[in-house]
Amino acid sequence: MNISVIDGSNYFKGLLLLVRKDMKVSEPETEMMTRIGKKLGFEQEFCENAVRDVLENAYIVDSPPEFSNKDLAMRFIRDGLVLSLSDREVVHPSEEEWLRSTAEKNGLDLEWFRQECAKAVSRKECPLKLQVDDLKVVYSRKGDKKPVGKRR
Repeated sequence: MNISVIDGSNYFKGLLLLVRKDMKVSEPETEMMTRIGKKLGFEQEFCENAVRDVLENAYIVDSPPEFSNKDLAMRFIRDGLVLSLSDREVVHPSEEEWLRSTAEKNGLDLEWFRQECAKAVSRKECPLKLQVDDLKVVYSRKGDKKPVGKRR
């Protein structure tokens, strides 16, 4: 699925904000965020710094992300649940509330959200493949349908 730079940025930032909801950042969360950031086109050093500094960064606006379509929002929620469970603990109530708020903001059905939470919690292991693995950030000029560099 091709996504815009803005959606890619919102995806990373939204998950970054999710990581800090329980006021601790685990090693598995750091590794996942670096992997997700790289997939979305961010430099490794940027990702590592963002994760390292997220607890102290008072300048990040703490509001749930809004995506350009529901499919992307659903992917975000699924990856968010995997990320929340990556530290091998239960989903922290503030993490669940953050994801629920994101679902509401993006017009997702709350029954669907509850089902996704139940599926995520019932998994024995963290999935190797994330939803973000099927995303590709497309850089394009305003009003242009083709990615930059592909024009003739």
